[in-house]
Amino acid sequence: MAAPLQIGSPDISVMRRRLLDTALQMTAARGWGSITMGRLASEARVSRQTVYNEIGTKPALAEAMVLDELSRFLAVVDRAFDDHSDDVIHALRAAVHDVLTMAQGNPLLQAVASATHGAETDLLPLLTTHAGPLLEIVTDVVQTRVAAHDTGLDDDRLATIVDVIVRYVLSHVMQDPVDPDQTADGLAWIAQQVLRR
Repeated sequence: MAAPLQIGSPDISVMRRRLLDTALQMTAARGWGSITMGRLASEARVSRQTVYNEIGTKPALAEAMVLDELSRFLAVVDRAFDDHSDDVIHALRAAVHDVLTMAQGNPLLQAVASATHGAETDLLPLLTTHAGPLLEIVTDVVQTRVAAHDTGLDDDRLATIVDVIVRYVLSHVMQDPVDPDQTADGLAWIAQQVLRR
């Protein structure tokens, strides 16, 4: 990727929102491999030039779709921490549970998972071999929320435990469905052993 990944503005243009929603619907219905920028333009009832002006290339579309979904997942994380602002362990448990629940049946994640079985995709590297920038975004958000609590850990130790949790959750998001309750309980137990409540 040429530029670092960045979460898009919540004030996304109406046209960009339309194109991303259309691309997600197409991906869910026919798979990522069926998408071309021409087909996207046709489905969204806009010109091909409009698609290139708003999105760019197909790899740029993949990145935009992943970041758009990521912003939805991060909103779930923020809501969990807001709902449990007085208890970091319960906040982490709720965040893990809600992210894993949201991931089940997510059309974009299903398209990525299908890529692990041989389908060509620009989506897969964004969540696997080139997931570093995505992990950095998520880790920064979670670490900021956890650091607002008295954890008893210095910044380096806190960064380590948050990194472990984020990577573990991402690995479950990318694998076969798991029980969100069981996974959330297990990670909450680990966090409780490490973080001072």
